[in-house]
Amino acid sequence: MAMTIEHQQTFKACCNAVKSKTEHSALKGIAQYLSEEQFGCLEIIMQTRKIAKGSYLFWESEDADKLYYIISGQVKLLKSTEDGKDLILSVMQKGDLIAQFNGLASAQYGFSAETMSNAQVGVILRKDLEELLINRGDIALQFMYWSGLNNQIIESKLRDLLLHGKPGALASTLIRMSNTYGIPAIDGSIHVQLKLTNAELGEMIGCTRESVNRMLGDWRNEGTIDIEDGKMIIREIEKLREICKCPNTSGCPVQVCRL
Repeated sequence: MAMTIEHQQTFKACCNAVKSKTEHSALKGIAQYLSEEQFGCLEIIMQTRKIAKGSYLFWESEDADKLYYIISGQVKLLKSTEDGKDLILSVMQKGDLIAQFNGLASAQYGFSAETMSNAQVGVILRKDLEELLINRGDIALQFMYWSGLNNQIIESKLRDLLLHGKPGALASTLIRMSNTYGIPAIDGSIHVQLKLTNAELGEMIGCTRESVNRMLGDWRNEGTIDIEDGKMIIREIEKLREICKCPNTSGCPVQVCRL
């Protein structure tokens, strides 16, 4: 379906000069691939909504006719198994864009999205985005690069989950948490600001809560990690890298090694 005349006029104005409606960050999510002017074009077709904690943006198998840009809050992506269990595929944060692309008109979401906190999101209709990308080849190119990054993230997660057992998968998850939500301390430790239960950690690696309890308990006794007020403190991140056989001794790029 073609855009309305009003939308077309808006895009034309956008192509000349756009002042961003919200603070633009070139360091987070999709915005790191777009100039301020390009990101402003994306903002124009967003409809902002406030979503309460525990709400679903969409369910698995629904028509993937919308994209969701996270302005604030956290959203977890869930994949249901045949026995009714949920696996956490990712935890999305401010700046991330949740999308499902497969090149088919009848695309469906392959996962569900649930808010972990009160959130504010920008909702983009897929038909509006497609029209924007048709009119703006430069933005379409950046979306292609962004899609490539997402593929790298998925490949690295699969590597860590499949090749080094449950300890390697959990160690990798903690490293990703530190890259995404960690704050370095003077003593060299990393304080992770995102609270996840052991059950949620288990859902990320396909493991039981009891197994996660045991592995974390062992690492805590060894001084590799600590937990205060429900938040993780990573004291020896190099030990975690050894457990998951990190391919890069200095760590992968944080854009790829993220939760």
